[in-house]
Amino acid sequence: MNKINLWTKDFLIVSIANFFLYFTFYLLMVATTTFATEKFQATPSMAGLASGIFVIGILLARLFSGRFINQVGWKKMLYIGVVFFLLTTCLYFAVNSFSFLLVNRFLNGATLGIASTATGTIVAKIIPNERRGEGTGYYALSVVLAAAFGPFLAILLTQQIGIMSNFILCVILLVISFIAIFFLKVPVVTFAKEKKEKQKGFSLHNFFEVKAVPIAIIGFFVAFGYSSILTFLSAYTQEINLVNVGSFFFVVYAVFTIVSRPFTGRLFDTKGENSVMYPALLLFAVGLFLLAEARQGFVLLLAGGLVGLGYGTFSASGQAISIKVSPKDRMGLATSTFFIFLDAGIGVGPFILGIFVPSIGYHGMYLCMAVVLVICFILYYFLHGRNKGKNTESIKQEQTV
Repeated sequence: MNKINLWTKDFLIVSIANFFLYFTFYLLMVATTTFATEKFQATPSMAGLASGIFVIGILLARLFSGRFINQVGWKKMLYIGVVFFLLTTCLYFAVNSFSFLLVNRFLNGATLGIASTATGTIVAKIIPNERRGEGTGYYALSVVLAAAFGPFLAILLTQQIGIMSNFILCVILLVISFIAIFFLKVPVVTFAKEKKEKQKGFSLHNFFEVKAVPIAIIGFFVAFGYSSILTFLSAYTQEINLVNVGSFFFVVYAVFTIVSRPFTGRLFDTKGENSVMYPALLLFAVGLFLLAEARQGFVLLLAGGLVGLGYGTFSASGQAISIKVSPKDRMGLATSTFFIFLDAGIGVGPFILGIFVPSIGYHGMYLCMAVVLVICFILYYFLHGRNKGKNTESIKQEQTV
């Protein structure tokens, strides 16, 4: 039997558009802190607020975009998100006060939340059901690559050309994304009148997909652990005198994620999600333990590789599971539910962990995070793993526009 094609034109377009969206996100995350410090003499905490308020905008937008995406239309929602993400990015050139910067950062994040919820919903429909894990894994690489190279390029541009060059590049990338989605054909999805009626109102059911909540809860704690790396790795490598090696941590993370993605995706589809989720959680825990004990460059980079295998695999497979267990008419809600919990873990992690770092140190923090991941391993069994095999809900391919 012939293998169903995954690498269609539409899959490539939505993946590339998502890459540009997140590449812009990481460029702005790095640039905003410097921008706030240089232009408005913001303190480190205020500059951090200017950077972090973006995530609050994403969270709130995911909540509502997942709720309304079926009524608005998937492609129309993507257009709205990309257009307003582009407009709010252009506003950085007009920012003349710190309060204006905060408002624009919030709106900027909200528009990315809308756009990324749409891309995640659209790609879930485009990917053949028989290649759900593999396709979602490749799609998730768009975020992994953006996270690996976006901050690096942002620092390089700021140092070599100037802070405004970041904003110019962001505008160019978003214009390319806007043009690309003109050529995207989104599957037509029709819903029964009863289901449309159920989506009206403001009950929690209309903002979250209940069946996606168990894997999303695990996602919150896994992302909480990952936030310790995003936030404190730089300071930790200074403490253990491995700053130069530490700069390659995320490069190794990206390489291991990319190399493993074809195998983990196929394993998900052929052997079921448990075959990849248990090893992913265990490898992430081991990576955090090695990070806590790292005193040599090799150990630090090995930790980066294991974190890539662990967190990189979990984030892609978790998204695939949330879609797999949910009704096809609630793909948008399933996607937004999973990422709301994931973003929340990354968002609250730095604040909570920052309270304990002075008393337990970075070494103790990473050991604690390794324990959290072991708990996630057990939690996964009770919330999902013991009941789920490799059966998937059959979703018919429908007419495209």
